[in-house]
This record gives sequence, C-alpha cells and structure tokens, in this order.
Amino acid sequence: MSNTRFLTADALSGAVAALAATRRVLIPVRQPAVKQSVIFAPYATGMPVELMRATIPPKEAVLPQCETLISYRMLKDARNPGSGSRLELDDTPQAEATVVFGCRPCDARGFAVLDRPYLKGPFADPYYTARRHCLTVVTQTCPDVESTCFCHWTGGGPNSAEGSDVLLTAVADGYLLEAVTEKGDALLAALDGTAGVTDGTDRQEEARNARAAVQALLPAAPDLATAPQAVAARFADGDFWEAQTAQCLSCGACTYMCPTCYCFNITDEGDGVERPGRRIRTWDTCMSPLFTREASGHNARMTKAQRMRNRVSHKFSTYPGTWEGAFSCNGCGRCVSNCPVHLDIRDIVLAALNGRQGA
Repeated sequence: MSNTRFLTADALSGAVAALAATRRVLIPVRQPAVKQSVIFAPYATGMPVELMRATIPPKEAVLPQCETLISYRMLKDARNPGSGSRLELDDTPQAEATVVFGCRPCDARGFAVLDRPYLKGPFADPYYTARRHCLTVVTQTCPDVESTCFCHWTGGGPNSAEGSDVLLTAVADGYLLEAVTEKGDALLAALDGTAGVTDGTDRQEEARNARAAVQALLPAAPDLATAPQAVAARFADGDFWEAQTAQCLSCGACTYMCPTCYCFNITDEGDGVERPGRRIRTWDTCMSPLFTREASGHNARMTKAQRMRNRVSHKFSTYPGTWEGAFSCNGCGRCVSNCPVHLDIRDIVLAALNGRQGA
C-alpha cells in the first residue's frame, strides 16, 4: 500500500481510538470558559474528535508546563549513626509513545523550532530528547485562514510539512492522510485494517487542490529577509521600544500561548532529608519583571520595553543568527489574538524594517 490513506469522515473517531489503544493520543478538546478555549488533552474512550484550531499549542507533548527533572532523598541508617548519609536520586526522563493528532502546521513547525536548541545545541536536553523521539505528529492542513495568521511571513504556510510526520487534509467525505517521515509511514501502517481506512492514492489531486485553495486566501507577505539586521539595528533605540510597547501589561499571554517560546525556571522543592525532594522545571516568561532579577537584587531588564525588545529580538534576530536564518516565530497569531491590549508583533517588525518609530 502507498504512504497515503483515505479516512472517511465517520471513521475519524474510530481511527483515533485505534491509535489510542497502544499509545497516548492528544487531540483538540473544548474547555468551558467565558472565552472558549481549546487545548490538547489525552483521548479517552467516547470523547468526540473535533479537528478545531487549538487556543493552546501542543508544546506540552515535549516540554510540559511543569516536569520533575530529578527526585532525591537522603537516607540515614538509624542503627549506625556514624555511617553518614546516602543520597538516592532518580533522573530518569519520563516519556511515553505519544501522537499529537490534529494540530496545525504552525504548531508542528513549533516542534522544529524547539528541536534546534534542545536537540542540536551544545548539550542535548535528555528530557526533551526522550519525549521528542516518542512523538508522532499528525498535522491538519488548514481548511481556512484567519486575519491573525501570518505563517507565510516566516517561511511556513497553511500546508507546511515542517515538524510533521503525517499531513491530514480534508477532502470530500473524509480526510487524506499522507506520510512525510518514517514515523508517519509507521503510523499509517498501524491504521491498516481499521474500518473506514483505505488507500488514498486516488485522492491526492483533490487534496492538492484543497490546499492550493486555502493558500490562495492569504494576502501577500512582506519580505523579511533583512528583518534580523533591521531588528538588531533597533536594539539600542530605547525610544523605539518604548513607543512600540507603551500599552503592554507584561501579562505574559503572548509567551505562554506561543508554540516556540521555551524559557523555563528550575526550582528545588523539599530538602530530601528522610523524605523525597525534587528538582522541577516550569515554563517561565521573559515578559515578567522577575525573569532577569538576579540574586543580588539587580534586574537587567527593569522596563517592559526592554523585555519586549528581548522577546522580539530573539524571535526575529538572535535566533535566526544562531540557526541559519530560521525565525523562532511561526506566525500562528496567538500572541496577537490573545493580547488584552491588541499589541501586534507584525507591526513591531514592520516598524523596524520601515524605519518607523511608533506603532
């Protein structure tokens, strides 16, 4: 059989259930809230499978909001006090076979952005590495676009395969699944024999036409080839950053909802003496006033303008400088749509490119 499968619309839930029988499957799930949110959560029997655009990216599949790096405890022999103490620790990475099912191309590209520092940097992160190697990503090519989408500005698009193992495209009466990696081939093979799954070779042209129609909905993108140099040239221009971030509340929503932000904090809990202690890693945000406060009390970035300068410069200047021109912004638009004061990172980058001072 080819590396494509056609999945009928009414067999979608059954296919997800079949995968979930042997691994964890994360799917978009609605969360009750004043403002509806959609998160990725583990599939459980009977859950509806809806391929909605998620409010929160599936980044937690490889970089949890909170994870234990090391658990430890000090043990003493009460019958032999002079023998001293013995340290027991466990730094085994926690990873399990996982499928992210139904994310969007900007989310999948987020994994590619995280891979560079966590897998390809001077020191590979063992916890990230373990989870990434266990991860298979099934990406839904976008059926439409939103006004906040600008993935095509940053090298992606509504049909990008970067970071994905399987591309899923909605066609008449169902979905075409196309493997783009060996992991993707294995996942499609795992679906063979599932009701509603057949060879998809004869649906490929239909899928290509559907993807081209969505691509055509995007407005022309500006040329960001010189953005790294333009943003870097503004680094010392305090007035520019003050003007661009005057409304910012430093709430951090832009970073917590970003598929590519990877700042973290490390904290020790408990002393480990006769009871467990642990070292944990948690998400952090460079937009927080506490992010760069040193133990001495000195803070290298006291103002929100300095913190926004750091965030934008990293995504559009320093990261591309380190990783051969790749931006660490995927243009998902979540920072735009979820900002309470409507700051738009696109305006900041264009202002730097066009020599403007204000928004």
